[in-house]
Amino acid sequence: MNFNELGLSAELLRAVSDQGYDTPTPVQAKAIPVILEGGDLMAAAQTGTGKTAGFTLPLLKRLSEGRRPPGGAPRALILAPTRELAAQVQESVRTYGRHLPLRSMTIFGGVGMAPQIKALNRGVDIVVATPGRLLDHCNRRTVDLSRVEVLVLDEADRMLDMGFINDIRKILSLLPAKRQNLLFSATFSEDIRRLAGGLLNSPAVVEMAPRNTTAENISQVVHPVNKADKRPALSYLIGSNNWQQVLVFARTKHGADRLARQLVADGLTAQAIHGNKSQHQRTRTLAQFKQNRLRVLVATDIAARGLDISELPHVVNYDLPNVPEDYVHRIGRTGRAGRGGTALSLVSADEMKLLRDIERLLKRDIERVTVPGFEPDPREMLKPAAGPQNRRRGSGRPGAGSHRTRPGGQGQPRGRRENRRRG
Repeated sequence: MNFNELGLSAELLRAVSDQGYDTPTPVQAKAIPVILEGGDLMAAAQTGTGKTAGFTLPLLKRLSEGRRPPGGAPRALILAPTRELAAQVQESVRTYGRHLPLRSMTIFGGVGMAPQIKALNRGVDIVVATPGRLLDHCNRRTVDLSRVEVLVLDEADRMLDMGFINDIRKILSLLPAKRQNLLFSATFSEDIRRLAGGLLNSPAVVEMAPRNTTAENISQVVHPVNKADKRPALSYLIGSNNWQQVLVFARTKHGADRLARQLVADGLTAQAIHGNKSQHQRTRTLAQFKQNRLRVLVATDIAARGLDISELPHVVNYDLPNVPEDYVHRIGRTGRAGRGGTALSLVSADEMKLLRDIERLLKRDIERVTVPGFEPDPREMLKPAAGPQNRRRGSGRPGAGSHRTRPGGQGQPRGRRENRRRG
């Protein structure tokens, strides 16, 4: 099958061709015809499967065939959990709608409201928004949702995880009863099914992957290390392998900032991205990383959930997540759209229980590979692993190893450690 067989307009096919695509992904092939027919849809798909284009393309076709209501009220509303995801969905709308006379905009916090109000006053067909800032506009009566024809809930599971359910309900109460509803989620949890039950009308169901599975084209490996050696080991791996684009996950905002500073001291270009950064900082940092002007991006789970970086080759779990499902979301940043990728985890003794929980979820063991020069102390690795409730958040001192690396050069350790500090 190719895009020509899906019923898209010539303008959309031209935009798709401009991006170098001719064959739809499985989720696109199944979702696009359903959406074009006007029915509700409940879709579960892993990240990197092309789901954004799967709803953007038919949405643009449907709106291009209709008439803009008087006053320029939005005709489509796309809700996303984070600013980054909203910005990336908007980028997709602009990319595929470039040959159509449709207007779109993003609404999210962290930036001034005045430019958003000005854009709304000019009239807009598609609004891509985070729930909180959209409600701010609703309360100020600067946006009119009474003409919305299509509602899209993107990353619905993450919106529920982030506590947006009450905001979503308030927004739903402001929409017209007659509309098309599209719900996209990484999984069909019980919470998602309950939400869908009250939102969707006899929806078609598209499920592209079993719950909590990882893409087959992602190579996964665990590097057992002492806690104090994590940061030196990370610098060594990046430098010795000449990795040029690496997304690193840290558990806390403070830990992400600290790790980024230490990687810079090691000679790597690195920055952190998390919820305490301003929207301008986050947008600039992400742009630098996508343009390969930044070698390492250190992120927390919330900040990275919506990141869409094509051909990202490497994801590193510097800290294992407390929730096993978050591991799946993390490593799903690589291996997207059928491309290969590697996901490695630096695991210290106190994280072994978390690792076993992840392997139990995946129903498989992840290969253990020792990094030369960073062999863990056997006595540490044999100690009983503490659960997350017994460990201090952001545990360990990432820069506390007694040797240094040269990631900007050969990436080799300056010497073996004789009296290495225990993790």
